[in-house]
Formats: sequence, C-alpha cells, structure tokens
Amino acid sequence: MSPPSQIYAKITGPIVMVGFGSIGKGTLPLIERHLDYDKSRITVLDPKDEGRKALCEKHNVRFIQKGLTKDNYREVLTPLLTEGGGQGFCVNLSVDTGSTDIMELCNELGALYIDTVNEPWLGFYFDSSKGPEARSNYALRETTLAAKKARPAGSTTAISCCGANPGMVSFFVKQALLNVAADLKLNAPRPKTKGEWADLMRQAGIKGIHIAERDTQRSKKPKEPDVFVNTWSVEGFLSEGMQPSELGWGTHEKWMPENAHTHEAGCGAAIYLMQPGANTRVRTWCPTRGAQYGFLVTHNESISIADYFTVRDASGKAIYRPTCHYAYHPADDAVLSLHEMFGRAGKMQEKHHILDENEIVDGIDELGVLLFGHDKNAYWFGSQLSIEETRELAPYQNATGLQVTSAVLGGMVWALENPNEGIVEADEMDFERLLEIQLPYLGPVKGFYTDWTPLTDRPGLFPEDIDTSDPWQFRNILVR
Repeated sequence: MSPPSQIYAKITGPIVMVGFGSIGKGTLPLIERHLDYDKSRITVLDPKDEGRKALCEKHNVRFIQKGLTKDNYREVLTPLLTEGGGQGFCVNLSVDTGSTDIMELCNELGALYIDTVNEPWLGFYFDSSKGPEARSNYALRETTLAAKKARPAGSTTAISCCGANPGMVSFFVKQALLNVAADLKLNAPRPKTKGEWADLMRQAGIKGIHIAERDTQRSKKPKEPDVFVNTWSVEGFLSEGMQPSELGWGTHEKWMPENAHTHEAGCGAAIYLMQPGANTRVRTWCPTRGAQYGFLVTHNESISIADYFTVRDASGKAIYRPTCHYAYHPADDAVLSLHEMFGRAGKMQEKHHILDENEIVDGIDELGVLLFGHDKNAYWFGSQLSIEETRELAPYQNATGLQVTSAVLGGMVWALENPNEGIVEADEMDFERLLEIQLPYLGPVKGFYTDWTPLTDRPGLFPEDIDTSDPWQFRNILVR
C-alpha cells in the first residue's frame, strides 16, 4: 500500500497551526504531502514542548511555545496570519481555544479557518458557576450559529468541527442515506438542498442515527494505575466526557428520561441529560464486535445532524427529525481509565498518556454511522482502519488519529476551493469531494445491514422497562 501523494490546492499566505498534540503532529505531514505552500511560512503554536519542538525542527517548521488565551489571541495571531502577504490559514487543533472568537478574528484578517471541535476558552468545561445547559455543546453551537447568521454573504470561509466526528461522520450519513434509499428502491431524486436531504431521510423512514464507534487498538503494555490512557487527546476526551450527555431528539420518541431537559432557545433539535456523557451508556452495534455498550458522550454532530435533517411545516414546527447521538466504545484502556475515574467520584488522573503508533500491537478504529428504524432495520456505514494500514499510510499517528487528520486535510482543501462561504458546518459541505480526499486514508469503507435491535435477546433473566412496540425508542437504547 503506497501513500497518496496528490497536490490538491495552493495556500498563498502563512499557515498557523494552533496546538501540536497527537492530531497536530499527524496533520503536519499531510499538509506537506498534499498542499502547495511556502515551507518557510508555517508556524506551530503550543503551550508545551514535550518533544514537539524536536519534531518541528525535523520538518523545518517554526515552533512558538505559547498558548492562546482570551486575552492574547489577537496580538499573537494577527501578525502570524498576515506576515508576508497572501491569504493566511489558521488550523486550530488545540483544546481550550475559543473557536468562535478565533474564526471571527480570521474573518477580519481575511484568513481561512478550520477546527475539529467547537472549543471554548480554558475553564468553560469545569466551571461550577455555569449550569449544565450553559456548559453544553448545544450552547457552544448556538453561539457559532449566531456568528454565522451575523456575517455578510461572501465572507471568508471558516469551517466549524471538521475532524472525524464531528466532521467525517456527517459525510458518511449522506452516503449511507443514499445507499439505504437505493436499496429501498425509493427512486427519489438526488437531494441538492438541506430541505431535500431531510425529506429523503424522512421518506426512508429512518428513526435515528448512532455515531457507532469501536476502537479495538491494544497497547503492548497494560494500563498502569492512576494514568488515563487513550488513543487520542485525553484532555479533549475528559472535557467532553464531563459535559452533560447530549443527543439530537427525534420526533418518533414517546418517552424521555426523568433527568432530561430541553432547550428554550435556539434550533430546538437536542436535549441534554443531567449526567456526564462519559458515564452514560447506550446499546449500539458495530460490524466487527456486533452488539455493544457505547458511551453517550456529547458531540457537535449529534446536534448538527439532527438539526440538518429536520423537516418543518409552514409554521416552523418540526414534523420529522431523527434521534442522533454518539455511541462510543473507546479503546479498552480508555474504558478502564473511565471506570477508575468515576469510581472515585470523577476525580481525574493527573497523568495522561496517548498511545502512539509504536506502542499499539494491533486493532482497528471502526467508526461509522448506524441508520436505523427503516424497512431494512439498520445499516452501518463507515471506516475500518487498522493500525497496520495507518503505519503504511502516514507517520506520527494511530488509526484514530488518521481518521481525524485526513478530515482536516479534506476540510482545508474544500476551504481553499470555496474561500468565500462564511461559517460552515460539515453537514453543509460537499460530502463527495470531502470523501474523495479522505478515502485513501480510511482503510476499508463499507456498509453492513444488521437484524440487531436494542431489544435483541431482551428481557433476559430479569424484567426490564422496555417498549416492545418499537425497538428503536431511546427508552430501549439507554442503559438504565
């Protein structure tokens, strides 16, 4: 397997990469491989060194050991994104950086922008003075949507949330929907607008979507006590994992958990639970391991996908919407780390460790979307990328990382090809163009039908509170 080498687009100005953790390290060689730019005009910003500077020196990239804050981001980024002329590009791959603030600065400077997560400034996730609703991804997204609405037409492109998930999974949803619609022989015209996409999903009878992921990558060494081990950013996982569990809320749902709350303002596409996502389990299905528990961790795509595929009547009332949420089974070491943390009332481990490509003995990251409730029951479509394939395709990352970094590359190319689209979410982008760029890095990308439902083999030895009239009710999916 030879790595792809096509040059897709040209960057005329400086590149500023904010954050150089596992995703930043993996993205750098993809930028070098696929984009035409002045190699002397790329800068990496990160508050920590820990070997990052050495890697930057290897690639002849300027490294500045500095973290962005709400007080300094303008004075730090402005000269870096404007020096030397041309159109700058800000690639925000850090935690604790105010995404909306930085993308607005980039618009003022005429610079392109992309991130993988809608990040707030440091302190937001664990601010006890904020209620759960204020700490939600719904609230963060509504702030970005307000900025999007306020922008004039033709403003500089800023891509919000274009990693693996959020990001790539939105591309998978559209492709999966086309596949299911074809297999159902709906003979519907190919959607061109948001409304047409939503109507096709309604016609297909899809009740819900799981971002269904199983990470089977295994380390050569067992997890040590008091260390949080993960295959990607531990800080990122802990931040989102301690936010309230959130999900897009479908119109077919007949029951809501007692600790669930709706939002009074905004798009109204989601609810949140008064419990952390990383301690909320749901029943789901992935092709390799089959039925499994996943964690219902809040993610931007759970809200944006549900919102994108909402059908409204003339009064604006939602008459169709799929339930949508993350259902994540991380690597086994990460599961053990979560049990250790929640076993002591959420006290986080001080030591964090990300498994790199040299530590992993085997495994895949099976990341896809499960579209369920239609006449063929359920359909999973996604990437089954292995660590072995990853090593052949790109350096400095495991399978989980490459699914993210290839999406960042795709988003950068799309922004360069569409530089005046304002603020956009992954759901609004040309999914076929994005997948065209990503597919060489995703390993097998396949679709699987399954007859599994959340009621399979239930109830077991004990009675359960289930809804036998509709297996795809959230009542049957949530582990209680």
